[in-house]
Amino acid sequence: MSVLVSQPEPRMVGQYARGKQMLAGNFLVAGELIEAQGAVPFAGRTAAATEAMHGFGWLDHLAAVGDREARALAQAGLRDWIARFGKGKGPGWAPGLVGRRIIRWIAHAIFLMQGMEEHDQRQFLHALALHAAYLERRAGKAASGLPRIEAQVGLLYATLSLEGMSDRIAASHDAVLAAARAQITEDGGIATRNPEELLQAFELLAWAIQAMADHGHQISAQAVELLDRMAGALRVVRHADGALARFHGGGRGRDGALTAALVLRDAINPAQTMSNADMAMGFVRLSGGRSSVIVDAAAPPLKAAPARAHASTLAFELTSNRRPLIVSFGDGSEFGAEWHRASRATASHSTLAFEGYSSSRFATQHQARLELADGPRHVGVEFRHAPYSRAVRLSHDGYLPSHGLEHLRYLDLSSDGCVLIGEDSLIATSKRSMARFDEVMARTGGAGVPFALRFHLHPEAEPSLDMNATAVSVLLRSGEIWVFRADGLHLALAPSVYLEKGRLKPRPSQQIVLSLRATGYTSQINWSLSKAQDTPLAIRDTVQADPFAVPEL
Repeated sequence: MSVLVSQPEPRMVGQYARGKQMLAGNFLVAGELIEAQGAVPFAGRTAAATEAMHGFGWLDHLAAVGDREARALAQAGLRDWIARFGKGKGPGWAPGLVGRRIIRWIAHAIFLMQGMEEHDQRQFLHALALHAAYLERRAGKAASGLPRIEAQVGLLYATLSLEGMSDRIAASHDAVLAAARAQITEDGGIATRNPEELLQAFELLAWAIQAMADHGHQISAQAVELLDRMAGALRVVRHADGALARFHGGGRGRDGALTAALVLRDAINPAQTMSNADMAMGFVRLSGGRSSVIVDAAAPPLKAAPARAHASTLAFELTSNRRPLIVSFGDGSEFGAEWHRASRATASHSTLAFEGYSSSRFATQHQARLELADGPRHVGVEFRHAPYSRAVRLSHDGYLPSHGLEHLRYLDLSSDGCVLIGEDSLIATSKRSMARFDEVMARTGGAGVPFALRFHLHPEAEPSLDMNATAVSVLLRSGEIWVFRADGLHLALAPSVYLEKGRLKPRPSQQIVLSLRATGYTSQINWSLSKAQDTPLAIRDTVQADPFAVPEL
């Protein structure tokens, strides 16, 4: 049996409402609702739900409630897990998952051990020692990426907190830094281009650095520099409402997690100002007033994450104040294989797509794994900022092999954030591409190649067709009204969905669609999205959510 000599302060952001749901017997994890009255369930229908329960992330939510009832449920779950799975093998014993679990156990040790029977305390401390010994053997063999970082941070927590392990703190710190540096690019991004995954890696590194500081150990300059780079990249993919852009399998992030992580970063290194870069991790950010536009301005991560990458090149999202306006489907992995694949198609993002085609293509030999195998070879990015606007010109050649056309997109956001002007073009630039386009045109009998521009709306945005279907007015719950126009073209509203992590079903929404045909070597569509009236920068929502209300399942 080991002894806890200290405990890093818990820095995980738990949700009070989720904790109350658990006390009512409802565990919502990985898109699955597991019902278990008065107990903690460790088996879900899906592997993702089972892994989530074995990772003890649910402990954050019970700790957020923090009362006697929440503590009793947490202690019962801990006793049950140790009795059934605590032998060092079987479910829950992948190195990354062990690291995730020991981080929670140590961080919430006071919450867990208060009022605990002496026998149960001994069992808990023995389990901590077993976890530490396991990670000493296996942390370096964890799968690359987040699992390896989790494993090494878990081992660092153990060396800082358990008796007899202090001589391994320096080596463990170095292993955390090595695991993180292996995944982070020069601009502070992550190879998978998943913003939420970058946030998770950032949180782990920040927890590790702060735990070292809490215990009086020197923080390495290399670790702080890496953390600052990651913080700069997170700023690029952070919307005006504080949430993350939803690309390549990532969601908006847990409520408050990004803000808490950046606050922790400022505490670690208050002297360093955050980067003001416009681009990181292949994403471009335009901001003005209280509006943000984030664009996927790179090819999908075909090597780093072929089974999760999205065909979303040149797609954008727009958030005004606290309200998302233009979005994408999001990640469909929690809703089954069909939704997973559909969510990754170009048509599920706010950009241009040819009918029946995506800008990147799935590999036919890996249908079961839904891997993207081919995509744009060249993505162009050119900033064209002016005193009164932030603008970028982008291009990609993902449709060159299939249609002989390149997609060019120009986005211009006014400095007050009230007007977004867009221009989308298709162009054949060489004799070879013209010949390819002629072949495709011939198959249509000269009718033209059908394509569409799509602008997916958030479920809480309420659109209506105006001016004989030449404009769409979109009402946000803040009271703002945005108006979409497209050079006098007729617009249509069509059904869409919003795939949100933490819900059991897709949320219905709508999309603005411009259905067109390419009939020549050049096609161009001009459009605009603007506020219908001036609104103060500090506008408050007219509909406020109760932060302690139990959310809809």
